[in-house]
Amino acid sequence: MPLDVIKAKRAPCRRHGKPWHRTALQNLNDYDIVRVCGAEYRGIASYYLLATDVWRLGALRWDAETSMLKTLAAKHKSSVSKTAARHKAKIETPYGLRTCFEARIKRDGKPDLVARFGGIPLVRKKNAVPHDTVSRPVPHPQKELVHRLLKQRCELCEEAGAVLAHQVRKLASLGEPGPQQPAWAAKMTRMRRKTLIVCHACHDAIHGHPAHDTA
Repeated sequence: MPLDVIKAKRAPCRRHGKPWHRTALQNLNDYDIVRVCGAEYRGIASYYLLATDVWRLGALRWDAETSMLKTLAAKHKSSVSKTAARHKAKIETPYGLRTCFEARIKRDGKPDLVARFGGIPLVRKKNAVPHDTVSRPVPHPQKELVHRLLKQRCELCEEAGAVLAHQVRKLASLGEPGPQQPAWAAKMTRMRRKTLIVCHACHDAIHGHPAHDTA
């Protein structure tokens, strides 16, 4: 088995010399995080089951598994041990029970959707059929601010066109609600947002009528 391949596959899961969470996956739900990490590992493991030294993939499995658990833990602001306990499961294999990690989506009247990581015995399989598939890019959900910008509509005057984001440091700087508070500040207060997507005309008007202590 080419060791440079193992090193290259471990790289996305490592940072600062150890397994690290994958920030790009944190906005996905638990099912998709486990599905993506599981598919990546399963693809490389299945491909190299013909190798006599397939056991070398143990290092990749450890890095990918720890990285996945750290990603889930970071998403839920929990610990890795609690995350592992929540998703741990057992799966039957030709070599007996193996530990894996699962995430499920329950469906009314239908079997659960199950995403699984691991549970693959790293034992040479002489009749394995390798499938060298092209991995698809992982879709990353866009943040709310990006969606608001892409609408290209002013949230103050509702006019469509070129927009930009007006931002304040904290909501407290918008002043107290009341007749003295500018319309744009009142809008941000109601939205509970420190950003407001506005057209250039409204942006100029905002700076012409600032709220008290706005930063």
